[in-house]
Amino acid sequence: MSLNFFCVTLCLLGAGPMDAGITQKPRYHITQTEDKMILECSQNMSHFAMFWYRQDPGQGPRLIHYSGDVNSTAKGDITEGYSVSRNKKEVFLLTLESASTKQTSLYLCASSECTLLHSQL
Repeated sequence: MSLNFFCVTLCLLGAGPMDAGITQKPRYHITQTEDKMILECSQNMSHFAMFWYRQDPGQGPRLIHYSGDVNSTAKGDITEGYSVSRNKKEVFLLTLESASTKQTSLYLCASSECTLLHSQL
């Protein structure tokens, strides 16, 4: 019997753990394939918009899902295998329903005061 594992690396650039306005938990995670995994993005800046991105090696970040406010979410560019929820303004959860090796990646979260997306520019 072969067990497959994959690794999720979470990254927050430009902020130390004590001065961050936005944080991700867990910071690193290794899990078995087909396990459910929840990533948490928290912010303390009262921003309305929150975003989850995925960055694969050699590529730029790609939007998974975003939220314009509490209980308001929308799909991004790559959504298969992911779901999100936002029941509080400060927290945006990304769930990998059944983890697969195809989801091994760097996951990034971000927040903004407004919801203007790059495709609207």
